[in-house]
Amino acid sequence: MGALSAGMDTSAYRRLSLWWDSLPGPLAGERRAPLDGDTDADVAIVGAGYTGLWTAYYLAKADPSLRVVVVERETAGFGASGRNGGWCSALFPASWGKIARASSREAAVRMQRAMFETVDEIGRVVVAEDLDVHWAKGGTIGMARTRTQVERAKAEVDEARAWGFGGQDYAWLAAEQMRERVGATDVLGGTFTPHTAAIQPARLARGLAQVVERLGVRLVEGTPATALEPGVVRTPYGSVRAQHVVRATEGYTPSLPGYRRDIAPVYSLMLATEPLPTAVWEQIGLSRRETFNDHRDLIIYGQRTADDRFAFGGRGAPYHFASATRAEFDREPQVFAELRRVLIELFPAVADYAVTHTWGGPLGVPRDWFASVGLDRRTGVGWAGGYVGDGVGTTNLAGRTLADLVVERRDSELVTLPWVGHHSPRWEPEPLRFLGVNAGLRVMTSADHAEARTGRQSRRAAAFGRFTGH
Repeated sequence: MGALSAGMDTSAYRRLSLWWDSLPGPLAGERRAPLDGDTDADVAIVGAGYTGLWTAYYLAKADPSLRVVVVERETAGFGASGRNGGWCSALFPASWGKIARASSREAAVRMQRAMFETVDEIGRVVVAEDLDVHWAKGGTIGMARTRTQVERAKAEVDEARAWGFGGQDYAWLAAEQMRERVGATDVLGGTFTPHTAAIQPARLARGLAQVVERLGVRLVEGTPATALEPGVVRTPYGSVRAQHVVRATEGYTPSLPGYRRDIAPVYSLMLATEPLPTAVWEQIGLSRRETFNDHRDLIIYGQRTADDRFAFGGRGAPYHFASATRAEFDREPQVFAELRRVLIELFPAVADYAVTHTWGGPLGVPRDWFASVGLDRRTGVGWAGGYVGDGVGTTNLAGRTLADLVVERRDSELVTLPWVGHHSPRWEPEPLRFLGVNAGLRVMTSADHAEARTGRQSRRAAAFGRFTGH
């Protein structure tokens, strides 16, 4: 998500997304002061998105005496944390099979159970800290609208059963059951999981920033990290020296020296409609504000917002050479037009209503699609990321885990989860990275178009799905 210039009025942040534009005044606020010279801390965190803020929150709760400094280039929630689809879900990017191959079957199941619990932990904090984030735990509906999607959806439920997850976690819904929940076109059935809440994501990010400050955390904004090294974070305005340094930069990681090939920033774009009348929602459903997608190859995702809009997004924007992230990349008119077309295809009544907001930004993709968290005891450098768009929930688990690692909580079960200490292989150098990522995106897009015509998945799409671990 491209950076704003240092001299730009902070009101420009409202143009980043519907979520930013609808923040109440106290949450939108002014950008905090930058770092004002060298300082010492116990823990320095680079990045004031969800990962950095959750880490700061749980550190402050675990040991209020810790000196925690969060260094942010723009303002808290500027990146994916303030622009995502608002799914607080139990999704983890790596499959259970991939996790088991890296650890064990039992560890893979524990990982998923930890993700289920994470959704409720976020809900607990929302209540405890009085955060008005428009929380609605309505679950996720996965619509199946072609024969291939039906097969894919049923296979997902069968796989969940094989791993020991019952109908209370993943269920197949027949067409009639689906129609009771959502009035989309051509629905032949689908899946349901209760482990998702719809939220207003910028409210969560901005609210957390205020909470951690009240807990004694120092948050400096407008302060780009120019280097992250053992024991020190360097910026143009001074250095933060700390025993522990945590990288929480997700899609912006390639901008740090030495990390260019660790994460590929891949763009996801969104649109929002104007508020829809009650009569329209009576046709569409989603009365519990269930989040929704379908079982096509290239991901789409949506929610009914608290003020009765559709917020709808999807992948498909190109990866940019050398992992570049710029403000202009947030706007791809062809992708927005395709998102609107798909939304109208799903819900024809939407055609009569305006799109009021369009936005986008990069998410972080590791080479093996396996999110990770860890702390190198030798150097004191910690990290978390590689969420592949599943970060609203996963960042909370990362923050709790990093806090337990830093304070050396020896009875913590979190630090034994299989993503702890995982190291993804680095992405290929350019131009191979550019060619490979964009080729994959084209394969998935063409496969969806072919499936819409024939109802069958292409072999190329299936092969790319295996390659990416999905």
